[in-house]
Amino acid sequence: MEDFVTNVTSPVGPWAVVGNAEAISAIHLPNQRRRASRGTPPRAVARAAKQLEQYFKGQRRDFSVSLAKVDATSFQHDVWDALVDIPYGEVRTYTDVAISVDRPRASRAVGNANHANPWPIVVPCHRVVSSAGLGGYGGGDDVKRFLLDLEGVHY
Repeated sequence: MEDFVTNVTSPVGPWAVVGNAEAISAIHLPNQRRRASRGTPPRAVARAAKQLEQYFKGQRRDFSVSLAKVDATSFQHDVWDALVDIPYGEVRTYTDVAISVDRPRASRAVGNANHANPWPIVVPCHRVVSSAGLGGYGGGDDVKRFLLDLEGVHY
């Protein structure tokens, strides 16, 4: 089954939700533009798009969407699971996340796992910052600042 793409507008540009009726396989950042599919989005894609729209309007803090199984290392899955545990409006450092997955010296690897995260916002890699400041983000600093500001985070 081919994945369906639908775009969600935000103040920092369009995000693309990719998936099928059962699960979301990816969310693409505004700088990773994807052409929207024609037709009505399947159930899981429509649900994720609606929840992202609510998030951008400040009406949603948690997500309830099905995520597709993706090919990734066990470390990446551990990091992504840890990211989901970071509450809305809070941040953790790369080192904090490394410690939480029992790899205290792997803060750089946490950054790489964040960069490989296929579901930004839903799996909130934007909530991970450097101990010295903002840290990196695949969508760029402006997008990361926007997301943290939206959540009322002071970093």
